[in-house]
Amino acid sequence: MACFLTRKSAILRKVLISSIVLLVILVPRCYAKCAFEAIFNFGDSNSDTGGFYAAFPSQPSPNGMTYFSKPTGRPTDGRLYIDFLAQALGLPFLSPYLQSIGSDYKHGVNFATSASPAIQPNTSLFVTGVSPFYLAVQVNQMKQFKAKVEEFKSQEQTNLPQPDIFGKALYTIYIGQHDITYDVAAVGAGGVKQYEPQIASEIANAIKELHRLGGRTFLVLNLAPIGCYAAVLTQVSHDSSDIDPSGCMMSFNNAVREYNSVLKETLQQTRQELHHANVIYVDTHSVLLELYQNPTSHGMQHGITACCGHGGGTYNFNPQVFCGNTKEIDGQRVTASACSDPQNYVSWDGIHLTENANKMMAYAILSGSYFDPPFSLNQYCDIQPIG
Repeated sequence: MACFLTRKSAILRKVLISSIVLLVILVPRCYAKCAFEAIFNFGDSNSDTGGFYAAFPSQPSPNGMTYFSKPTGRPTDGRLYIDFLAQALGLPFLSPYLQSIGSDYKHGVNFATSASPAIQPNTSLFVTGVSPFYLAVQVNQMKQFKAKVEEFKSQEQTNLPQPDIFGKALYTIYIGQHDITYDVAAVGAGGVKQYEPQIASEIANAIKELHRLGGRTFLVLNLAPIGCYAAVLTQVSHDSSDIDPSGCMMSFNNAVREYNSVLKETLQQTRQELHHANVIYVDTHSVLLELYQNPTSHGMQHGITACCGHGGGTYNFNPQVFCGNTKEIDGQRVTASACSDPQNYVSWDGIHLTENANKMMAYAILSGSYFDPPFSLNQYCDIQPIG
């Protein structure tokens, strides 16, 4: 079994490296074209470009330090995978739906907000940190957005797209992480199994609703290896026998794999129900597991250790003081600060990826090597380099 896993990791490593090389040598034409004129994104903090902090302004430095040189609402040091995807398709960064000032929606909207679950929460943001903008709310926001586009189509609103944009857009969905992690401390990794069908069902329902609004191409990302998150490793009780050689929690990652299998099967059923639609399952789990377990093979040095955190050691994560915050702990005032070289880390803050890891993830998606069924973005767009 160990030999098989070693061979599998080697194959994934070669695919990821070859994907990067292929995309680097793709020289764009002077006037790049793309069949996808917009992106409509749905999800949680993994693709939130500022929605949550538009609603609840509070994000501190050093978030944004690498690319934007200031916090922008993205929970990382720079750009997210969705930013790189937009760049590669020749589109601007997506404006958050909840951002009223300075937004431009001509080429899409980002409905994702941090801490958003797929399933409707039964608690308050201010009690447990669960966002009220769960997936069905985001889809309803999309319905409202389309209604406004059609309402104002004759008034030449400069920040809105044309009404036919909805059939020319790429729809991306990356959600479910918060559903899996919310109760895990209480129920354990095995206890999350009961939620898996409902999470997948909510995503399928969202796709069907978006299809009725005109959506025809959907990229649905599966869940990352959450058992490699420093936040999980420090807060979920486990035995040393449950830790793999790279430091990840095997039981948690196995639970995520089970959910991903449920999601894949659910999307297969959804695909059969929707005619003339591309419903693509994107196996980003394999990409990110490779990065966490073998960071040095991809030009990085640290897998599970957080760049921005407090406490040092293997995880550099303290649940009492999150990235950029200062708090008094045991009579001492401490700050969760950032490392000086985030490009060498996979994990930004113990939960989210660094910009460099997001870029690796975007390269893999753009290669098409992790799509089921096969789907080539290169056939629809002149892929632009992502720097």
